Amino acid sequence: MEQLMEILAELRPDVDFENEKSLVTGGVLDSFDIISLVGMLNDEYDITIRPANLVPENFNSAEAMLELIEKLQDEE
Repeated sequence: MEQLMEILAELRPDVDFENEKSLVTGGVLDSFDIISLVGMLNDEYDITIRPANLVPENFNSAEAMLELIEKLQDEE
């Protein structure tokens, strides 16, 4: 989680990722943020986030992102 929080802080230092639970549905992250984030996560965790994974539930919180990362790592 610490590594993910560093990536998120680099992307948007103005957002409280530890407490925010509606990053996408609440409009905190926009489509450009998500595109950047997907690239960063793919590189950092050696995973491939596919279009089917690009749903709000996977990006609404840091916890949801971590679950997605772990799921994709298990599949690789």
